Amino acid sequence: MYRIEVGPADLAASRFGVAPLLEVLNALGLAAGRVPAGPLGPWVERVRPRYQPIADDPAIRTLTFLRRRAGYMADFISPPPARPNLTIAEQLATMRATPLGQARGEIARNLVGLPEPDAVVRGVLDAPDMVERLATGLETAWHVLLKPDWPVLRSIVERDIVHRAGRLAAYGWAQALDGLSRQVRWHDGVIEVDIRGGGDVTRRLDGAGLMFVPVVFSELGLAVEQGWPYTLMYRARGVAALWETRAPSREDALARLLGRTRADLLRLLAEPATTTWLSARLRMSIGGIGDHLAVLYASGLVTRERTGRSVLYRRTTLGDLLTTAP
Repeated sequence: MYRIEVGPADLAASRFGVAPLLEVLNALGLAAGRVPAGPLGPWVERVRPRYQPIADDPAIRTLTFLRRRAGYMADFISPPPARPNLTIAEQLATMRATPLGQARGEIARNLVGLPEPDAVVRGVLDAPDMVERLATGLETAWHVLLKPDWPVLRSIVERDIVHRAGRLAAYGWAQALDGLSRQVRWHDGVIEVDIRGGGDVTRRLDGAGLMFVPVVFSELGLAVEQGWPYTLMYRARGVAALWETRAPSREDALARLLGRTRADLLRLLAEPATTTWLSARLRMSIGGIGDHLAVLYASGLVTRERTGRSVLYRRTTLGDLLTTAP
């Protein structure tokens, strides 16, 4: 079990981040069948035809070989975000700048407990341009697997951040960690994280805070390696938006009053959401969703506020009354 000791200054120093490169690696492992699909089975079935043409690429084969469900993975190919709002291009640039000696040391540690690599994988790992080959493989996987879904995926993650950050700011550690995972607990100033194979490890945040990273394509993870911010990765809420077609709509009084789409939007806005997330959920254009939201906003049924680069919509009290009326 990992124990993260928390001090008085760590609450204010904690922050949230998005890790696109980590999502690419995890999505690749799912598409290749390297890890169980679990609740993401519908997404895996949808993208598998896109994965097949790149499956035999030597770098892709090497990345899927290195992907493991538990245990250490090379930091330079799955780095936690050093700061919020990192882009895939920024993370790939950081990866490409990794010294070859450091990369070989991390790969050697990654290989412990795995079968002997085949000739193709070994050829990539022994190559003098190994770092560049793996970075190019991740870039290929990004364009093939994730880029088409990235607006929806990012909206899922950002929506979770708004929810979790609000709980952390308003109620503190216990409420922020509540419901995050059954393997995470808050106990007398200590965050306890029960991860298989993690051993018995204690770390102190010492005022640096904790980086929370909601992810879509993996479950719970913890990074406490030197040189990286201590990072807790957990599955974001609402991942089904990646494949569900639209929210269920009842032909009731609210739908007759507002129209079906606006009624659906109002029901979805029990929690903050962006137009991108809503358009994916209802399978409508962002412009069309924006037009409906403008009407709901002018009617006083939803409110909006900017958070970072996103505008978040949420029901007002009046909107709550309309959606909960019998």
